[in-house]
Amino acid sequence: MAENTVKIDRKTAETDISLSFTLYGEGKHEISTGCGFLDHMLTLFAVHGGFDLAVKCVGDTYVDYHHTAEDIGICLGDAFARALDVRGIARYGDITLPMDETLVLAAVDVSGRQVLAFDLGAMAEKVGDFDTELVKEFFTAFVRRSGITLHIKLFYGENTHHKIEAAFKATARAIAKAVKKDGTDRVPSSKGVI
Repeated sequence: MAENTVKIDRKTAETDISLSFTLYGEGKHEISTGCGFLDHMLTLFAVHGGFDLAVKCVGDTYVDYHHTAEDIGICLGDAFARALDVRGIARYGDITLPMDETLVLAAVDVSGRQVLAFDLGAMAEKVGDFDTELVKEFFTAFVRRSGITLHIKLFYGENTHHKIEAAFKATARAIAKAVKKDGTDRVPSSKGVI
């Protein structure tokens, strides 16, 4: 197990989650959420961020995927916050990512301030059996627990699957840029703390 691996176990009346996260990993992934589309998005997040991510979630999917998506966002945010040492990081990261006809910007500030600005435009109500409004719920939970500022902005695009996929890939790559180390112990803030 890598030195910066964090394990999170969270059990509620709605979900039972075991999550392992390595911030500076190799993109290894083992994802089982009970929702194929969410599995796909978390796989992309791991691969494109270079994070090692294992998620096992048993949720109340007979209701819908809301609690599953939100609670995984909570656990991933907690794991990120625990895995990160801000000394020597770039702090900021951004990427504009194309996905076929779609173009999405993700910009990250590892600031200690939990802010999400989210705009993927109009989307179909579902991709498969996944409610697309849950994408924002996932990122809201992740941002609140990770302590980052995250902007996700659609420039243009038509296909809902492509918009969401571009958002996950771009966010992962922007985070990877923001946490890249420069070999110093410098805290990237004029205040001296984040």
